Amino acid sequence: MKIQEIIYVLEEMAPLAYAEDFDNVGLLVGDSNAEATGILVCHDALESVIDEAIAKKCNLVVCFHPIIFSGLKKITGKNYVERSVVKAIKNNIAIYAVHTALDNHKQGVNKIFADALGLKKTKILIPKQNFIQKLVTYTIPENVEELRNALFEAGAGKIGNYEDCSFNSKGIGTYMGNEDSNPEIGNRFEFVENEEIKIEVTFEKQLQPKVLKALFTNHVYEEVAYEIYELQNTHQNIGLGMIGELEKPMNENDFLTFVKNKMQCGGIRHSILLGKPIKKVAVLGGSGSFAISNAKQAGADIFLTADLKYHNFYESENQLVLADIGHFESERFTKNYIVDFLKKKILNFAPALPVGRIILSEENTNPVKYL
Repeated sequence: MKIQEIIYVLEEMAPLAYAEDFDNVGLLVGDSNAEATGILVCHDALESVIDEAIAKKCNLVVCFHPIIFSGLKKITGKNYVERSVVKAIKNNIAIYAVHTALDNHKQGVNKIFADALGLKKTKILIPKQNFIQKLVTYTIPENVEELRNALFEAGAGKIGNYEDCSFNSKGIGTYMGNEDSNPEIGNRFEFVENEEIKIEVTFEKQLQPKVLKALFTNHVYEEVAYEIYELQNTHQNIGLGMIGELEKPMNENDFLTFVKNKMQCGGIRHSILLGKPIKKVAVLGGSGSFAISNAKQAGADIFLTADLKYHNFYESENQLVLADIGHFESERFTKNYIVDFLKKKILNFAPALPVGRIILSEENTNPVKYL
């Protein structure tokens, strides 16, 4: 089984198009055409993790955080990033990162976080914007069903919990072909008025090549008339953070103790407690200070995230409790999810790579220590 085949599975779990623009996801080091000997899944692809991969004969390291985040101008081994990259290259080990591609997935980092706390009625805290496109095309009635079904098969027409969604309207199309034309209806130099159906479907922007291929392959016209629009709509199933509810309200101290135990925190920094029961909980794995206002607007009683600075805690404004549980801690179960996903998918579609060769790293890469 080639590494590229595993990458297809990883992209199903965390489509690269879901990643934030600032991020560096996907294959960072290595040859995707190499045969996979094993997969080591970790949080951070540090040098110690590369050593572990060598010892366990794994030539693909799947990490959550990208070890290469900003550009490398030199690779001399002078810092922890360069040392990891050099060792990986020397030992023919590929490194693949998922990061915000999995952060933004509805079953990803924040759903894992929410599930660990037993939250119910969960939904995305900050739905992704500028991610939906709309296709408008026109065809004859006899071609409508075949064309529309092909667009659905390519991934168009999915809105929230619904699929095969489209809008169809009747009208009159006109055209006249020149000497090089080969019209489906009518003749060259003939002005044609013909009944047509206008089809409108929306799709996630990364699907545009597939949707256009389906359009051109299944349309009967020689020249296909179509338009693509960028929509302002938010995508309710893609985005950062999550908000949900506890099955039963808890007082603030009991809830923070519960979180500390569940997420195995070394400590929790929090804003002033408000003396109110905790019912509605917002979470965002990793650095989440940018989402404080979103948590407030969503009516959260508490917002759990990481990397809050001194002045961020003032932003609670006595409207909710802000709690910094630690960056690693807020994402700690992510690598377990990746292992489980790969084992399930690869066992079904590529038994050539034994499930036992998909390994959860034993290295604790959390750089923050507690007394």
